[in-house]
Amino acid sequence: MIRVTDLKKVYGHGPAAVAALNGVTLAIETGEFVAVMGPSGSGKSTFLSILGCLERPSGGSYYFGGREVGALDEDELARVRNAEIGFVFQTFNLLPRLDVRQNVELPLIYAGVPRKERRERAVAMLTRVGLEHRLHHKPPALSGGEQQRVAVARALINDPAVILADEPTGNLDSRTSHEIMALFKELHAEGRTIVVVTHEADIARYAGRILYFCDGVFVREEAVTG
Repeated sequence: MIRVTDLKKVYGHGPAAVAALNGVTLAIETGEFVAVMGPSGSGKSTFLSILGCLERPSGGSYYFGGREVGALDEDELARVRNAEIGFVFQTFNLLPRLDVRQNVELPLIYAGVPRKERRERAVAMLTRVGLEHRLHHKPPALSGGEQQRVAVARALINDPAVILADEPTGNLDSRTSHEIMALFKELHAEGRTIVVVTHEADIARYAGRILYFCDGVFVREEAVTG
């Protein structure tokens, strides 16, 4: 599913250049649930951005579903981002002026789905995450956990094969964090590939494998048992 070889990402030029990734080689297989851990500045969020086709690497290769991402043009990258990858972020990234249903519909608008179908699919997905009673509320009126559930519903609306989550529990209390991770476990059980960046060891242990980064390098991995 995901294979990177000697992946590099450098920001800036000359003496001011900073290497966020410095030769990462690893693979994530279809249907895996993987956590990525490391200290601040270790490159884990940059790695996730490249996996999500939000940034291009400075060097090395990235294959997604057998395709070399570096060979894709901007339109092809946009299609992959919208149709094949679901994103969940620490800050939720919901639009405050839109209600919950409208936020979840957004990827379907970009995909050209008719209005009636958009609404039906958004309602069904929000019911799936337990928010059918919040359809017409706007994000500021929701708790953090509810906002993250909306974000998960939006990530799932196009039925992506891969879900990428960057610190999805970073702004949540402990109980709500574990509720969100239990939802990810359910999604993984349905066959989706999930990659979660986290700094919390108990959150990482929801995954089947933990990848550790340090100073822009993939240093080791750990299989999660029990």
